[in-house]
Amino acid sequence: MNIRIKTSDYEMPTKVSLYLAEKLVSLEKLLGADADTTRCEVELGRATGRHKHSEYQWFAEIQVKQPGMPRLVARNHESAINAAIDNAKDEMLRQLRKSKTSRATKTRKAGAKTKRLLKS
Repeated sequence: MNIRIKTSDYEMPTKVSLYLAEKLVSLEKLLGADADTTRCEVELGRATGRHKHSEYQWFAEIQVKQPGMPRLVARNHESAINAAIDNAKDEMLRQLRKSKTSRATKTRKAGAKTKRLLKS
């Protein structure tokens, strides 16, 4: 998986970098064979706008781009950078599982329809 990390108004320490790499492994496991052609873009930093003055001032955004598939995006604002990473990763896992399930369902339905047509 090709991983690109961008930081906004934040200098990422080594601890956070290692923590992020550890969390992205679970995304790579879920992608399986598609992981080689997938690009993952991660943006971390301090929030701007309405979240700038609240307790949820850290944000994490994860984008997963697979060839032939729509781009999946997960964003989260939290009070700590590690919590934002965790929640964004969990949301991305949900989206990837849903995408994988819907693709399998569409494939099965198309196969069943073809089988019915061939029987007739």
